[in-house]
Formats: sequence, C-alpha cells, structure tokens
Amino acid sequence: MNYLTKQNNLTNISFSFGRLISSLAITGNPSVVRVKTVEHADVFDPLHFFNDNTKTIHYTVKNSKVLHAHLLKSDLLRSDIFYANTLLDWYCKSSSMDNALKLFVTIPDPNVISWNIMVSGYNNRCLFDDSWRFFHRMVSLGFEPNEFTYGSVLSACTALQATMSGMQVYAFVMKNGFFSNGYVRAGMIDFFTKNRGFDEALRVFWDVSCENVVCWNTIISGAVRNEEYWVALDLFRQMCHRFLVPNSFTFSSVLSACAALGELEMGKGVQARVIKCGAKDVFLGTAIVDLYAKCGELDEAEKEFTRMPIRNVVSWTAIISGFVQKGDSFSALKFFKEMIYARVEINSYTLTSVITACAKPYMIKEAMEMHSWILKTRFYLDPVVGAALINMYAKIGAIDLSEKVFRGMENFKTPGIWTVMVSSFAQNESSLKAVGLLQRMLSEGLRPDTYCISSVLSVTDSLDLGRQIHCYVLKAGLIFYLPVSSSLLTLYSKCGSLGESHKVFDQMTIRDNVSWASMIVGFAEHGFAYFAFQLFREMILEGTRSDQIILAAILKACSAHPFLKKGKEIHGYALRAGISDETVVGGALVTMYSKCCALKLARRVFDMLPLRDQVSCAFLISSYAQNGLIEEAILLFHELLKSDMAIDSFILSSVLRAISLLSRPGIGTQLHSRITKMGLESDTSVGSSLVVTYSKCGSIEDCCKAFEQIDKPDFISWTALITSYAQHGKGAEALKAYELMRKEGNRPDSVTFVGVLSACSHNGLVEDGYFHFNSMAKDYGIEPNNRHYACMVDLLGRAGRLKEAEKFIKSMPIEPDALVWGTLLAACKVHGNIELGRLAAGKVTELEPSDAGAYVSLSNIYADFGHWEEAQEVRSQMRGIGVKKEPGWSFM
Repeated sequence: MNYLTKQNNLTNISFSFGRLISSLAITGNPSVVRVKTVEHADVFDPLHFFNDNTKTIHYTVKNSKVLHAHLLKSDLLRSDIFYANTLLDWYCKSSSMDNALKLFVTIPDPNVISWNIMVSGYNNRCLFDDSWRFFHRMVSLGFEPNEFTYGSVLSACTALQATMSGMQVYAFVMKNGFFSNGYVRAGMIDFFTKNRGFDEALRVFWDVSCENVVCWNTIISGAVRNEEYWVALDLFRQMCHRFLVPNSFTFSSVLSACAALGELEMGKGVQARVIKCGAKDVFLGTAIVDLYAKCGELDEAEKEFTRMPIRNVVSWTAIISGFVQKGDSFSALKFFKEMIYARVEINSYTLTSVITACAKPYMIKEAMEMHSWILKTRFYLDPVVGAALINMYAKIGAIDLSEKVFRGMENFKTPGIWTVMVSSFAQNESSLKAVGLLQRMLSEGLRPDTYCISSVLSVTDSLDLGRQIHCYVLKAGLIFYLPVSSSLLTLYSKCGSLGESHKVFDQMTIRDNVSWASMIVGFAEHGFAYFAFQLFREMILEGTRSDQIILAAILKACSAHPFLKKGKEIHGYALRAGISDETVVGGALVTMYSKCCALKLARRVFDMLPLRDQVSCAFLISSYAQNGLIEEAILLFHELLKSDMAIDSFILSSVLRAISLLSRPGIGTQLHSRITKMGLESDTSVGSSLVVTYSKCGSIEDCCKAFEQIDKPDFISWTALITSYAQHGKGAEALKAYELMRKEGNRPDSVTFVGVLSACSHNGLVEDGYFHFNSMAKDYGIEPNNRHYACMVDLLGRAGRLKEAEKFIKSMPIEPDALVWGTLLAACKVHGNIELGRLAAGKVTELEPSDAGAYVSLSNIYADFGHWEEAQEVRSQMRGIGVKKEPGWSFM
C-alpha cells in the first residue's frame, strides 16, 4: 500500500530532484540503484527533463512526444513502470487521450496507478463514458481499485447521471471496505446528492462518524444545491461544534444559504468567522458580495466588492444582479461598463442580468445600445442571450423587435427560444400570434414545455381552441404539471364552462393556493357564489392554509352578489388568521364592503390599513360617488393627496366620475390641471373619464379637446365621445366618430350602440337607425337589450311613426320593460296620441306602480287636449296609491 501511495503522489504532484531519486529507488528493485553520473552534457537525462518541465508545468503534446522518443530509445518504458506511468500522465495532462491510450496498450504490466491515470484523464477531459468503460474493464481484468479509482469513477457516474452505474460502484465500495475513506465518501455523497436525492445523501453522510472537512463541505454544498438551506446551516453549526475548521469552500456554501434565505444577520455572523479565520479568496469575497446584494444591502455589497483585491466574472455578475434585483438599472449598467473597461471576461449570465436591467419602457435607448454591443460580440449566437433579448423587448412593449431577434435565431431549433417568443406574444396579448407560433413549433417537431403551454392558455379566449390544447396536453403527459392544469381550469372558467373547469380541478393531483383561488373566482364571477363558498369550506377541511390570494378570491364572491353577512364571516376568519391587515386582503375587504353598500365599515377597514393600495382607494371613492356621497369622495381624494400617496389612473378615473355627477365644471377643470401636471392626460382611462366629465358639465368643446389628448383611444374612449355627441344633439358628429372608430380597428360594444342609436334618434335618421340596430347582431354578435329597443322607439317616436313604434315593441324577442313603454309614452305626449299614450301609461304603471312620471305624463296628455276630468282622475289615482311627484330643483 505504501508503494502504491508513493507512486500515485509522484504522478499527481510536483517534486524536486532529490525526492525523485528516492522515489525511483523505491519503485524498482531495491538492490539496484538507478542514479548514474552524467558524464556528457548531451546525454538525455529523463530525471532532469521531468524536473525542469514539471516546475514550469509544460504538459504539452510536443514535450510528451520528445520524452516518449527518448524513453523508447533507452528502453526505459518496458523496463520501468514508473517512467511509463509518468509519460502516461503527461499525455493525459496535455489533453492527448488518443496517445495516452496507444501508450497504455503497450505497457507490458500496467498497475493500478496506470488504470487510475487513464480513468482520471478521461474525467478531466469530460469523457465520462470512456472513464466508466475503463473502470469496468479494469475490474473485469481482476485489478483491485483503490480510493483514487473509486473517487474518479464516482465523479464520472455523477456527471453522467448514471444512477445504476453509480449504485454498482457504491456496492464495490461497501464490499471492499473503502466506505470510511474520506475521499471516497465525499464522492459518494456528491453522487447521491445529484442523482438519488438529498435525503439518501444525508443518510450516507451520517452512516459513519466523519471528521473529514471535505465530506462536510460536500454535504453542505449538496444541501444548498437542493435548496435545503436551513439543513445546510444546521450542518454548519454541527461542524463548528465538533471543532472542525471550516475552509473557504465551507464558508462560500453557508453564505449562499444565508443569501437564499435572506438571513442577513446570520450571514454577518458567518462573515465574522471568515475574518477571524483569515480565509480569503475570490470565491469567498464573491459569496459575501452576493449575500449583501440579495438581502438588498447594496451599499454594503458595493463596499465589499471594492475591497476585493481580485474580482472574477462571478463577482461582477453578483453585484450587477443585486442592483437589477433592487430595481436600480442605471447602477447595474454603470458597473457593467466598468467591467468592460476592466477587461474582465463576460459570460452569458452577466449579459442576461444586464439585459433584464434594460427591460423597462423608459430604457428603450439603453436596450438598443446593449443589443448593438451584443451583435458586435460572439454572444449574439448564444440562445440564452437571445431569449433574454426577446423577453427584454417584450417587456418594453416593442414586440416587433422581439420578433426580429427571434427571426434571427429561430434556426437554432432550441425549444427555449420558441417558448420565450410565445410568452412574449402572450405578455403583449397577441393571442393569434402566440397560438400560431405554438402550431409552428408542433409542426417542426419541437416539444413545447409547460411554461409555453401555460402562456398560450393564458391569452386564449376560445373554448374550442382550449379543448384542442387540452387534448394535446393529455397526449403529451403535461396535465400533471401544476401550471398547465391551473391554466386550463382558468381558461374554462373564463369561457364560462364551469363544468369542464371543475372537472380539471377535481383531476389535479396537486392543488396550490392559486388553483383554489382560480376555481373560487370562476364560480363567483359566473354567479355561482354558493359553490364558491362550498369550495372554500372544502379547502379548509382539507387542511389547506388560506393566504391573501384565496381570501381575496372568496371576498370577491361576497362582493359579486352581494353577501354582506358572508363577507363579515370571512372578515372574522381573516382576523383569526392574522392577515386581515395585509394589503391584498385589506383592499378586498374595502371593495367587498363598498359593493355591499356598507360604506361605514368599508371606511373603517380602510382607515385601519397600514398600507393602502390604489385599488381599494379607487373602489371606495367610486362607491361614495355611486351612493350620492360626492363630497366624501372628493374629501377622500384630497386626503390621499395630502398623504403623498401615489395617485394612479384608476383613482383619477373614479374621482372624475364622482365630479361628473356634480355637474360642477370648475372642480373638473382644477383636476384636469393636476392631471396635466402628472402627465396622465394621455392615459386612456383618465382621458375617457375627462370626456364624460366635460360632457355632463355641458362643455362639448372641452370634451373633444380631452379626447384629442388621448394617445391611443380604445373603444371605451370612442364610446364616451360618441355618447357625448349624442347627448348634446350632435348626431352627425356622433356617427362620424363611430365610423372613425371602426376604421381604427376598435370593436364597438353594446354601450357604443346606445350612443349610435341615440345619435340617429336626435337627427331623425330612421333608416340609419334600423341599419345600425340590425348591424349589432349581424356584424358583432351583440344581442340588443331594452336600452337599445328604447332608443329605436325614441327614434320612431320623434319621427312621428307611433304605430310603427307600437308594432316594433310588440315584435320584441324580449319582454319590454318600463323604460321602453315610458319612451313611447313620452312620444305620445309630444304628438298628442291619447289612445296609445293611455296604453303605454298602463304598461308603465303595471311594471313600476310607484313611477310618478307615467301618471304625470298621461295627465298632461289629457290636459293638452282639454280632457280635464280624465286628467283629474289620473291625479286622484296617484293620491290614492300614495305616489308623489318629487319637486324639481336647480343649481341656479
């Protein structure tokens, strides 16, 4: 054993001339001394050659061949295994495994060291299959492997992820008694960590008491790799209690665990141990920088970074990624520029971090500069960098540039690139392009992953297409992946197919809180609140812990119907769970109480929130306005301004709706000025609300100006303008606006057609009114409701075609309501049609007995024609049933 150990040391470490002579004396026949006096300087001495070249580490193929030639000439290869093994090692270290193999087969009697050199040589060249084959051949020829053999072959099995082969080596180790050897045990622990699971690796580690630091380092790093961070920290604690001295590798792994957990104070304690031990190297310094960066302490991270005497690419990437994570893109770019000036080698990980920093709408210039720099380097062909560029442009909103990058890389046939492009289309709501690209993937033989399928399902609103994707998911075996099944049930819920959605939910083997919340929201949004509550109870009985997402979902069910009592019960549950004051739950409670018209409770919850979000503020303001509490809505908005809360477009839209009910143009103008200062006048929702506000305040000119300031008007903006024109009697302008809206590619909705039909009514365009009314169902699939029928009745009534209006009402496929009959009654008053007016008034009072307007209108019709007795009789009927006409009032 001593013989083998000394030989192996000679093949793996540098040695001096004197040590070499003593080694030679051992490796051969002890009675023969091989040291001879060199009489001539030109005589080749292999010992001098070994010594000189080992010191300068010139393991080149040329030097190896020179040595090979001289050893052949002197016949030392056949007579001395030491020279053969040394030359074999030189070939391996010079990456010439073919020459090493040729030499190996010529060695008359190779020993264990010869085999070890070949096995480790293949390992070092990442030729792990060859390493395993050589080990198998070695064992089959009867050679007994030693600890170095087992260590090398275990590394090969680990790299190959060859579980069965690794288990065979493990059996050999147990059988031959090398289990307690630290070098072999470290290899076994590493193998089990990467191939058999961390629990088995931990069992192997604890099977034998070990004081070897390498084994401890291996199990700690394995815990970190498997995201068992607390286990890694506990192992480190036990290691210190055993008075084992951690090294840089130990500290680096433990600091990584602290960084992943966000345990800054614990990390500082480890750093103190590092300073005490005097451990210093670039990897340890990088781990400390990464700790501070991931814990958000960028100032400290920068200080530690500047103190590092040597920085590698990992160090620079750690500090850049820290700034990116913190959202400080400009600092990340500054460090990247410094990295370029320092001529540090840049890798794809660095670039993806910098590209992520540029993925912001206001950094389009920096993004394109970064792209230009990449095109000048070799990285433009890297699929990982290409995917990051596609994602960057998608987040900026420049999806056309994402497509250009993709077209330049689609020939790589890398599924990851295609998946990123599909998700980019999904992010930008380009559902047709996302589905089209998925179809291309399948036709070209690429297998989409779970993320790709989930992205397509998230933007799909077609039930038929969803079912087709569902079939593919079942065929490909992706249904058992949580993101895919969750996306499927959400799709079915969105399309109104709750039966299929619930079927997918029942078949899910694993349900996370998002899937429970999706199913609850699906039931709530489609009017099945009872099932939503039943599902919530089922979830609690299964032992699933409710979080903010689920409670917000069930509160949404309470808001939709509304169920105030149930909402209070959920509020109590949230209080017991200790999450009632969380932002998401608190906002959902405010919304629920607001929609249930319990505004005092809504305000009480709102005032108790430690952090108020924009959504809850907007809902409360909107609820105040809808319930006629305009002053409270404006005061709340003023309070938000004084508290320096960030005001978004949603809040501003809610305030504008409240102001529009006041018909006070002065307040609207003041708010418009503030909106202009904030730069939100071009926002679609804010601009649309300004249009409505000015319209209700009677200023159609300001209404048009507000519309012109909108950057990209959507159908809501156009509808607001059309309705405003119609309400101000500008029918022709309303119809022109409608045609412009269609040319811009905006699809009208039912509210748009109310404005269009009202415009036709004000201009007396009966034929145009019929055309647009029929166009609703024919061209856009919108079924008319009572408001649309009332507009048509108003159109016919203004044109004096009362009989046609009556016939139109009788032909309605839905039951006419009081609004339709009331519109006909108003037309009868204008044109003095007593008989039809009496019929219309009877229908209105039948549907809404407490409606004073119908009685008054009929009474006025009688009075206009001098039928005073009938008029008085109608007034008597009003007094008899207790209907009172509210007196009119004015701001003036």
